[in-house]
Amino acid sequence: MLPLVCYAFAFLCNDVSGCPAPTLLHPTRFSLESLKRDVNWRGFSHLINIQSVIATLGWYLLSLGLNAVLPAQEVQGVKLRSGGRLKYRFNGTSSHLHVHFSTNSQQAFSSAMVIMGGCAVGTLLYGADFPVWTFIWNNYVQILTCNVLISYFLATWTYVRSFSVKPNDPSHRELAQGGHTGNIPYDWFIGRELNPRITLPFFGTIDIKAWMELRPGMLGWILLDLAFIAHQYRAHRMVTDSILIVTFSQALYVFDALYMEPAILTTIDIINDGFGFMLAFGDLAWLPFVYSLQARYLAVHPVVLGPLGCLGVFAVQGTGYYIFRAANNEKNRFRNNPHDPKVKHLTYIETEAGSRLLTSGWWGTARHINYLGDWFMSWAYCLPTGIAGYIIQHNHPAHSASELDSVVGASMPGPGGLLLARQPVGAQVVQGEARGWGMLVTYFFMLYFAILLVHRERRDEEKCRRKYGKDWERYCREVPWRIVPGVY
Repeated sequence: MLPLVCYAFAFLCNDVSGCPAPTLLHPTRFSLESLKRDVNWRGFSHLINIQSVIATLGWYLLSLGLNAVLPAQEVQGVKLRSGGRLKYRFNGTSSHLHVHFSTNSQQAFSSAMVIMGGCAVGTLLYGADFPVWTFIWNNYVQILTCNVLISYFLATWTYVRSFSVKPNDPSHRELAQGGHTGNIPYDWFIGRELNPRITLPFFGTIDIKAWMELRPGMLGWILLDLAFIAHQYRAHRMVTDSILIVTFSQALYVFDALYMEPAILTTIDIINDGFGFMLAFGDLAWLPFVYSLQARYLAVHPVVLGPLGCLGVFAVQGTGYYIFRAANNEKNRFRNNPHDPKVKHLTYIETEAGSRLLTSGWWGTARHINYLGDWFMSWAYCLPTGIAGYIIQHNHPAHSASELDSVVGASMPGPGGLLLARQPVGAQVVQGEARGWGMLVTYFFMLYFAILLVHRERRDEEKCRRKYGKDWERYCREVPWRIVPGVY
């Protein structure tokens, strides 16, 4: 079902006919043939091609190679149920995080910075026609398919391999607590092994879950955004403030995560969840292709916000980022050094399990206050699209000055059913009867992310209630709000 949602967004919000596809605006006249025409459907064989397979595998190999050759720091994870700790190799740019280091490493170059630097050089040389940007745009659906297939492969391979996990494994292999129920589809989806690892020649030991969490998908998300900016320039000969704000907001989130890379070791994904289809698909397909929908929309239908609009979006983004980062930094600092001058004044509950639960500071306002900041940041991704929706009209003159601003060069469908270079015959992007309906696509992320955070918060609560027992009940009485102080 989840892959179908990705394909639905890719085809139904397109640069061939509109967003949403015009056929959907007239359900009483709906026909499958007209929908196929609107989305330029050319059969299942066009969902993948050899060029995209090679490019996608090359992307993964590049990320693995940089992880292996760039300077790195070795970090110890949290204590496992077996009592041991796994070691992780991180190329993040921060070496002063408050985590347990097994070596005193120097500050390392981030593999993300190397990749972004290469793309910057390519863009300087070739402009918007840099082959990476045009390839991504022309093969968008095919690249999506490759990542979906890799997700299925990883989920299946790690599930089968998990049956080799033995009690008291010397390499600290463990099964996830909730991932070995005996229900095969559920265990495959949720993840049976907690931290599956593989050792490869040259690349060394790779923790599959931790690596997939941040590397190919997160950075791939930003590469998609940048490719969409390049297409907007090729098609419209301008780059709007709205697409720049969306990309900046999302890049801030991604590069912050990469900079603070060792901080993922204290997240529920690493500590509690197994690696199955849920995380594999979420990291590699859902995150980059669904989270970049707004930039893809703006690449076809430019929106100019103006100074006040930009200021409003930045205010929302800044508020969310401040809450998110300040709360997480406070938790990590206290967890690793409770006597740090910045957190030693905080009050807490000492639990029988040996942990300390903060009852003041950020974590005294709500038990999952960081999720509120996370959600605020999602608004900044969606708001720049405005009242979304557009229709692409071919070979028709613009009827008003406002519509003239949306005139673009007509394009012919490329290998992925996407528009290519500008052509002399005119076409225009107008909102028309699609106005507002596109918000089902561009604002989907806000709704989805709210549901995701509430679901994750409920899972956190369940885990903590099992772990802390009566101490958690006491904590809930002292900090009654879950995410939004005074509301929820």
